[in-house]
Amino acid sequence: MSTTRGERTSQPVTSGGVARADDHGLDEYGYTPKLERSIGSFASFAAGVSYISILTGTFQLFYFGYGTAGPAYLWSWPIVFVGQLLVALVFAELSSRFAVAGSLYNWTKQLASPTVAWIAGWTMLIASIVTLSAVVLAFQLTLPQLWSGFQFVGSADDPVAYALNAVILGGVVIVFTTVVNAFGVKLMSRINSAGVFIELIAAVAIIVLLALHVKRGPGVVLETRGVGLDHPGGYFGAFLVAALASGYVMYGFDTASSLGEETKDPRRTAPRAVLRAVVASFVLGGLILLFALMSAPDLDDPLIGDPAGGLQHLVLATVGSGFGVPFLVCVVVAVLVCSLAVHTATVRMAFAMARDNNLPFAEKLAHISPRFKTPVLPAVVVGVLALVVLVVNVGQPQIFTVITSLAVGMIYLAYLVVTVSLLVARLKGRWPRPLPDGSAAPFSLGRWGLPVNVLAVLWGVAMMTNLLWPRREVYNATEPYHWYLQYGAVLFIVVVVGGGALYYRARLRHRSGVLASHASTSADAS
Repeated sequence: MSTTRGERTSQPVTSGGVARADDHGLDEYGYTPKLERSIGSFASFAAGVSYISILTGTFQLFYFGYGTAGPAYLWSWPIVFVGQLLVALVFAELSSRFAVAGSLYNWTKQLASPTVAWIAGWTMLIASIVTLSAVVLAFQLTLPQLWSGFQFVGSADDPVAYALNAVILGGVVIVFTTVVNAFGVKLMSRINSAGVFIELIAAVAIIVLLALHVKRGPGVVLETRGVGLDHPGGYFGAFLVAALASGYVMYGFDTASSLGEETKDPRRTAPRAVLRAVVASFVLGGLILLFALMSAPDLDDPLIGDPAGGLQHLVLATVGSGFGVPFLVCVVVAVLVCSLAVHTATVRMAFAMARDNNLPFAEKLAHISPRFKTPVLPAVVVGVLALVVLVVNVGQPQIFTVITSLAVGMIYLAYLVVTVSLLVARLKGRWPRPLPDGSAAPFSLGRWGLPVNVLAVLWGVAMMTNLLWPRREVYNATEPYHWYLQYGAVLFIVVVVGGGALYYRARLRHRSGVLASHASTSADAS
């Protein structure tokens, strides 16, 4: 049973006209606090950094960018950073006003209609499940290079066996992240913070070590090495494809805000964490990529642009196995905490939507374990669904680019729904909005809000177009060629998002509303 019904926006609900301080605005949604507020400043920052995970993204996708457009693909890194920084600024402003779990979903619920909010949440939820499957595949790119024994199935030279082994390694990690998330946010936060600390130290060490082996100047980023020149769209067409390698990395910074109900002083902590995560990832990741190109023994080495080699191979060839292997271990740690952060953020989105009775079996999905102070069932469901995504792709050598492209494309779509919703609210004079007590939110873009928002929307449209364009080299790069593989991402989004929206309009919206078990004691129960 829910306390509200029908297609209508949430109204501010406060006690005596002023939200209780310890609720951090949850009364405004009609929620009573149930999650444990134990995340501090560094843990919040670590959540955003671990989701972006510079070591995961750069080591997982360097081969794709380099193999498609050569060294000059690195120019996509600052371009993507500027675009994503615009989105991060918008998110920072929203997280300072709305400190609540399932950030994108609940933000949009306050800015637009419940249908738009549900689409944003549903898109992000499905995208995050697929993202978890995509991230764990990165273990295949590193573990067998550390020890051949990690190639449990066949040979790494066999594309089918290589992909199958990736599924096995990824499945083991998903089981681990499921167990950790089921045991509560404190355990997750401790593991995540320790992993991010190791990742940051390793990133700086890799930069220094690569810098000590420099063989050429920074002008290397102007070279193409003959790669991409025969692309049907010319080098620019190849560059747009290669830019996906950077676009696949710099996202997920909203994780810090999605943990708002479990963060101390979230309205100040979350915005800082969001922005710091993006900037730190840009600086450290950019320096790793630059010095890798400047120090590579042989830029014409075919393994640099091959998934079986990539940045891992380049680091080992540059600094030697004595130094390289320990750093690859750090990459494994980074992928592990990245997987953990993605799983955590996905659980919060499922919980937030279930709490509003906006998912099937909502009461069970929204239940908070009295022992672990966390929604246990969503952790298990997300883990199982991520495993299903991996299993249905068994035998697909193109699993790496297809799943990654699909996941990231959907996340950029969810981001775009939020930035568009906020832009419409600005143009209608409904933003900025004061806090329930009448004061201003701690972080605001002020007069820069409108231009930043407009540019964030334009950037989102451009990235969505580039990500989901049905290119054969992204979605069906090797034989056998099938139209449904090439257009798979677009078809999947149309079916999942469109079908989900129809189901919501037909069924869910009629019973949508805060579950009685989560309703604020000061909420109007009528």
